[in-house]
Amino acid sequence: MDGETLARVGYLAIILVAVGGWVMVEFRERMGQALRMGLAWGLIVVGIMAGYGLWSDIRQDVMPIQEVGSGGTVEVPRAADGHYYLTLTIDGASVPFMVDTGASGMVLAARDAERLGIDLQDLRFLGQANTANGVVRTARVTLDRVELGPFRNDGFQAFVTEGELDQSLLGMDYLGQFRMEFSGGTLILEQ
Repeated sequence: MDGETLARVGYLAIILVAVGGWVMVEFRERMGQALRMGLAWGLIVVGIMAGYGLWSDIRQDVMPIQEVGSGGTVEVPRAADGHYYLTLTIDGASVPFMVDTGASGMVLAARDAERLGIDLQDLRFLGQANTANGVVRTARVTLDRVELGPFRNDGFQAFVTEGELDQSLLGMDYLGQFRMEFSGGTLILEQ
């Protein structure tokens, strides 16, 4: 054991002695109650640990994700909020998008653009877009490689918005290359 690990064990021992001493003094005539409380808290901690361990198994039911289907299709389940969300791989990075058939272009939120290495200070916001929140200025960017399952686009044109945008939007200039079908709460994209 190295010095740091020994110090952590010592610190933990001091805390356990202090808490154990407090329990002994506080519940000296009611040890049965102290044991029941300790057992209850132990079960709570075990339940939290089990929930955390099972999260990867239940996550798909709580937050559905896209799947590449047979025949080169991409199937996207409708989320609990009624929207469809796709994750594209752009220049090697995963970027989540909300499908927006009312948007004409692919619009990157500022934080997603920065994650892709786009310097917002270097952009020229010359365009405008009409959104539900009003008119926002936009800058055109070229994305080297955009991938969705088996589908790939090189040199794809997108926009970065100067306004507040919580979620990047996937508009019709990207979606238009697919045949889209909405079936039983699932969006099916096929080329």
